[in-house]
Amino acid sequence: MTTPIAYRLARMTGRDPGESHRTATPLELLFDLAFVLAIGQASGSFAHLIAEAHIASALAGFAFAMFSICWAWINFTWFASAYDTDDWFYRLATMVQLIGVIVLALGIPSVFESVDNGEQVDNRVLVIGYVVMRIALVAQWLRAARQDPERRATAFAYAKWVSLAQVGWLVIGFAPLTFWPTVALSVLFFGLEMLGPVIAERKTSGTPWHPHHIAERYGLLTIITLGEGIFGTVAGVSAIVQEQGWSLEAVLVIVAGVGLTFGLWWTYFIVDAGEALAGDRDRAWGFGYGHILVFMAVAGTGAGLHVAAYVIEGESQLGTIGAVLAVAIPVLVYCGAIFALYVFLTRFLDTFHLWLLAGAVGVVLIALVLAVAGASIGWCLVVLMLAPAVVVVGYETVGHRHAEARRAG
Repeated sequence: MTTPIAYRLARMTGRDPGESHRTATPLELLFDLAFVLAIGQASGSFAHLIAEAHIASALAGFAFAMFSICWAWINFTWFASAYDTDDWFYRLATMVQLIGVIVLALGIPSVFESVDNGEQVDNRVLVIGYVVMRIALVAQWLRAARQDPERRATAFAYAKWVSLAQVGWLVIGFAPLTFWPTVALSVLFFGLEMLGPVIAERKTSGTPWHPHHIAERYGLLTIITLGEGIFGTVAGVSAIVQEQGWSLEAVLVIVAGVGLTFGLWWTYFIVDAGEALAGDRDRAWGFGYGHILVFMAVAGTGAGLHVAAYVIEGESQLGTIGAVLAVAIPVLVYCGAIFALYVFLTRFLDTFHLWLLAGAVGVVLIALVLAVAGASIGWCLVVLMLAPAVVVVGYETVGHRHAEARRAG
């Protein structure tokens, strides 16, 4: 009888990148749950400031918070795809990273509040959470460097670049910096964080991440983030019911919120990212980092639906037009980001797909025209819901044939 792997240390020599039936583990799913809280904190704070018409503060805080959240998740996910041993050390290190995620999430409201007040940016708690996660991650990379001689240079490079970036984040977190110096230094150190993997992967043959596993992990976080759309829908309907009871407007918001969330989900899974990454592993960098904009747009859409709830409740300085814009803009960003990822992964730019993107933009403009004309939020959102539907219907009926013909040729 073999000893369960969790009760002994396994050599961290790297997983097989061609392993069959590789799927997300229960530990990875547990890890993702912490990000539900973090993304919810960022989305909720963003919606609150947008509803108060503090647009610049909202965008700055949201960009900083979401980039921190996404980058933390990305680092863990790619390491786990390559080196998940599922032994007790790996599990405990992941638990430490979970603690770091929770601390990071608890620090997000302070970032938004300090940015909005024009004070010294208070990101101390967020940075502490970030550093806690990175301490565990560096320990994992050092373990991989010791136990995987073939990729030792790569693992050491990851440990070095991650550690260097953390020194910078401690400076940003605890130095008395106002907004713009914080932005400048954050851009610098986010750049270092993004450059590190590029340099590290070139040291050897690269880490043995699994393409289909990576694609599934990104899909799962997208689904988790889409939950903000459902939350925003519930908030909007609750506001309507509280103000006027069950009505046609409440039904319209339910249909629009669920339909929009479903359309974003369907659009995301049009492309088999796993197959594309398996065919060309050099696409990993663009795929991994490009998703940061996707996650931001999805969370922003959920926040926009929450803004609509504030407007319905009369607790916002925005009107119907502002509420529709709060949803429409992230939807447009999402459609553009998904289109860019599709072109990047398939290396194929089809004129028909450009027409689909133009159709989605046209639907958004119609929703805005309705808002200007005085239509209710519910009707505007129902029309806006059709933006991703245009892409879905167009691709499923015609666009996929173009893609299949190209692959066959």
